[in-house]
Amino acid sequence: MNVVSIKLKLGMVLLSLAVLVAGFALVYGVLGYIYGSFTPAIIVGALIVVAFLNVIQWLIGPYIINAMYRAKEVSRDDPTYGWLVDLVDEVALYNRLGTPKVYIADVPFPNAFAYGSPIAGKRVAITLPLLRSLNKDEIKAVLGHELGHLRHKDVELLLAIGLIPTLMYWIGYSLMWTGFLGGGGNQRNGSLYAWAIGIGLLVLSFVFQFFILAINRMREAYADLNSATTIPGGAENLERALAKITLTVDPRAVEKYRNKNNVMRMLFFTSVSGEDVYGNVDELINYWKSEKVPWYADFFSDHPHPAKRIQMLEKLKYS
Repeated sequence: MNVVSIKLKLGMVLLSLAVLVAGFALVYGVLGYIYGSFTPAIIVGALIVVAFLNVIQWLIGPYIINAMYRAKEVSRDDPTYGWLVDLVDEVALYNRLGTPKVYIADVPFPNAFAYGSPIAGKRVAITLPLLRSLNKDEIKAVLGHELGHLRHKDVELLLAIGLIPTLMYWIGYSLMWTGFLGGGGNQRNGSLYAWAIGIGLLVLSFVFQFFILAINRMREAYADLNSATTIPGGAENLERALAKITLTVDPRAVEKYRNKNNVMRMLFFTSVSGEDVYGNVDELINYWKSEKVPWYADFFSDHPHPAKRIQMLEKLKYS
């Protein structure tokens, strides 16, 4: 296990524990101040309801995702996409996993994602634009990332960590409406107090979502690491895949970097129409390698800034 892997894993574990412990202690402290000895029963009841709803969503989620993405399962003997099952099987072997079910998603943007549940089984889906954009080695590197999510049980991790802000939200929502519907006199003063605490918990549930995003960015970086360390040529091919995906979504991505580094070109915008955007892959990667990314650049994102991903993958090539 290299230094990058140790740092990522330790960071995820410590931040996840901090979210669980701090969130639970905060909810317990607030409710304990209001309800005293009734607090454990209230928290246990709320946790049961929240966990039940989350588990139900987890169990049926894959079927909802398939419907949303118009995903169709691919069999090994499919004349058009059967090779993709063999590719997933190869990547699963590298990761010492059973081959998940393979789906093609008919949506207009390049993406791949791993998902599943105990009743739906493990699944990986690849969208049609992604298949058209990448070569087989690059697809293999992307699959190394996605199967890394399955290998690390990331869905289950997010399910557990997500209980805290969800618990805060529902308790805060209940207190807010209890206060809003309160009566008069002293009862009204107590109701205003409950309303204020409810609003406070709603705000905190929103704040805790930023910690969830931070954990998710670590999770994505750890999946990148999985591809780089389990797939031959994974780091380089994942870099190229990320660049191609970016250029598919935003053909002017390279032009923006050129403009940023050339004042004169900022005055005269140059169109990329007629250019082969995939011919700019190496140029975009080189920009990312040297880009200084401020700490707040991906603060609102569930994925690390692409430059951070490329710079980590570069380190992994030589570790």
